[in-house]
Amino acid sequence: MSGAPTLDLVDVDVVRSGVAVLSSVTLRSEARTIAVIGENGSGKSTLARLLSGLVPHTRGTARVLGLDPRRDVAALRRRVATVFSNPDTQIVMPTVAEDVAFSLRALRLPRTEVDARVDAALTRFGLAALRDAAAHELSSGQKQLLAVAGAFIRDPEVVIADEPTSFLDARHARIVADHLLADGGHRTLVVTHDLALAQRCEVAVLCAGGRVVQAGDPATVVNAYETSLRC
Repeated sequence: MSGAPTLDLVDVDVVRSGVAVLSSVTLRSEARTIAVIGENGSGKSTLARLLSGLVPHTRGTARVLGLDPRRDVAALRRRVATVFSNPDTQIVMPTVAEDVAFSLRALRLPRTEVDARVDAALTRFGLAALRDAAAHELSSGQKQLLAVAGAFIRDPEVVIADEPTSFLDARHARIVADHLLADGGHRTLVVTHDLALAQRCEVAVLCAGGRVVQAGDPATVVNAYETSLRC
């Protein structure tokens, strides 16, 4: 993994359609696993999209693995993979194997290496028996595992997951979380309403009103969030 911190944000704003979505966000972390929590509309997803290079910041300094997500978009996307809450937005090919292979298209690998990587990914994520199945006919849990497989097949340094377990049953939510948080040579930032998942991470970040209001020990941050919800 890169020696640069996963996140290094200083006084970052994101303004969209004239509205400040993130304001004066300062956050620096070298943690391997980071959870971002907070109420709907608190800025969590915008933060994830900023770090993925999908939404540009309008003020301040932002670095992910030492890269500016606004200026170094192509380099960032080679090193960072994104998983969204709705896997249907990421499934683009007709069959499971073809969809996983699609994630490798930019690498221009030999066909034999692509096939080997696809086989390994399908086995790793429990999808080998479904390799020729229609991707859009899978269950919700299987689709999310397919999206995760497509992210991991590129061996990213960072995986940014925005509510990856929102629409899953308890079993598939656990399986997806286990893959995301496993110590497999990657770092993970997960946006989540699942506070049990947040407490499995090394660091938790609490967003409110477009700001980062607390970051640190997950138990402490989750307790502060739960307390705020009772006020």
